[in-house]
Amino acid sequence: MHVFEVLSDPVRRRILELLGPGEMASGEVVEAIGSEFGITQAAVSQHLKVLREGGFAKVRAEAQRRLYSVDAAGLQAVDAWIGRFRSFWEPKLDALATEIARGKRQRRNAPLSKRTGKRA
Repeated sequence: MHVFEVLSDPVRRRILELLGPGEMASGEVVEAIGSEFGITQAAVSQHLKVLREGGFAKVRAEAQRRLYSVDAAGLQAVDAWIGRFRSFWEPKLDALATEIARGKRQRRNAPLSKRTGKRA
């Protein structure tokens, strides 16, 4: 399955958001996703499997629990694909940063108003 097929499902994207801060037990994922999306434990398990097989999630056993976390490999594949298009927006973002800095500098150097004591 292509990385964007894995990410195309809102349930899988939400699972990744939940796993972003750190490990979660499968039961916690099932509880959160089940209540948010109204799907069964089996459906959540299937989404976790797709994330594992797609390289977006890792699982480790701890006694009877299964702890899931984000696997950077899938995200690196997305970044590599998007990287081919960065040249389209990076110059625009650089220009925007320059304009923001110029505006801040102009406000900082603007004379104070005699009435309000604030910069014009």
